[in-house]
Amino acid sequence: METLEISADAREKKNKRDAKRLLRNGKIPGILYGPKMQPVALEFNKREFSSRIAGLEGSHLVRLKSATATLADKVALVKDMQYHPISGDVIHADLYEVDLTAKIAVHMPLHFVGKAAGVVRGGILQPIIREIEVECLPLDIPAYFDVDVSELDIGDSVHIEDLRMPEGVTAIYESNLALVSVVPPTVEEAPAAAAAPVEGAEAAPVTTEPPKEGES
Repeated sequence: METLEISADAREKKNKRDAKRLLRNGKIPGILYGPKMQPVALEFNKREFSSRIAGLEGSHLVRLKSATATLADKVALVKDMQYHPISGDVIHADLYEVDLTAKIAVHMPLHFVGKAAGVVRGGILQPIIREIEVECLPLDIPAYFDVDVSELDIGDSVHIEDLRMPEGVTAIYESNLALVSVVPPTVEEAPAAAAAPVEGAEAAPVTTEPPKEGES
């Protein structure tokens, strides 16, 4: 996996108002943490971070460029990003320091490629999950994983045990869960037709017989 360089500076973590001030000034607040270090509050250049990191899919490694000696050249995994509910802009980023010689667990997105044979026959391709968890060295993290669905007929599925993992990458799972399947087309039941009169039939005349003698 390519390691992206990103500028970062240490900051004094105060309160939510401080984070809002940073955002107004073109910065993104963040935090760097890991098993062998105390958490460090960070700030990133909003334009640089948004153009290089924010729109990427999957897990990514970054190498920090910083004038702060304790941060310079640290390698971290972008663990989480928080987004503004209206604008969609990144408003906070969590980074996890990694040891390049130790395996870590990450989530890898799935891309379903090809046109399933069952779809050609009218079926519907139904992704069941869109990412899986894998374990590997940080530099071996795949950007994504292609799942070929071309051979799937109606009723067929691809399971996690069917995947061929890249060298050095192991899928983490407890059961052989299905990733994607082709299901039969949905047929909507036609509404029952209202009963219609038989063509040519006439309504029977209503007759009233006069009362017989002696009846009232």
